[in-house]
Amino acid sequence: MVDEKKEVVIYTDGACEPNPGAGGYGVVLLAENRRKEISGGFRLTTNNRMEIYAAIAGLEILKYPCKVTIYSDSRYLVSAMTEGWVEKWKSRNWWRTNKEQAINADLWQKLSVLCETHKVNFVWVKGHNGNPENERCDKLSYAALRQKDLPPDELYENPPPVPEPIKMTQAGQPCRKCSTSVIKLRAKKGKFYLFCPNCKVSYQIESDEQVESKQATLF
Repeated sequence: MVDEKKEVVIYTDGACEPNPGAGGYGVVLLAENRRKEISGGFRLTTNNRMEIYAAIAGLEILKYPCKVTIYSDSRYLVSAMTEGWVEKWKSRNWWRTNKEQAINADLWQKLSVLCETHKVNFVWVKGHNGNPENERCDKLSYAALRQKDLPPDELYENPPPVPEPIKMTQAGQPCRKCSTSVIKLRAKKGKFYLFCPNCKVSYQIESDEQVESKQATLF
């Protein structure tokens, strides 16, 4: 079946002065010989949040599912989306490791949902290297952050409670450290535990005795 999604090119950039501080984002959308620019800012945020927010803003303006190429000079944004970082954090309930929550999880969640609606390819471009659309986004983002009476970045200034890590209850769940599927092993006295065959981390099965007993009967 032919993919009939319209093709859209989006250039994005984010800026902050200082970092953290007043922040802005700039976006240029190109499709079907049309061009649209959008920008905005917040009174207190970070450069990385503005880089992510720029991508979100560009995708949110699309009225129907599209095939999108996003060009950004943020390695943080592009690597997170192309190297599987976001999917790993998502599988761990937005935790990077056992002890560290994923930073900017609220924005990664929004971007992840948008990338399920649209077919999105992220491409890194070198900043301040003469690319006219990248340079335009840079100007838009700085102009935005210098506006008066900028709104708050609500979830940066008042972050939500930290979610609990996903309980380790059964084989096949991703290891909290490396995302490899854990396996179930029998310990002494007939008890079971979960084990990562890649990084060798062990987990106690986090369930009540009744659930643990039911799981044990599967073997």
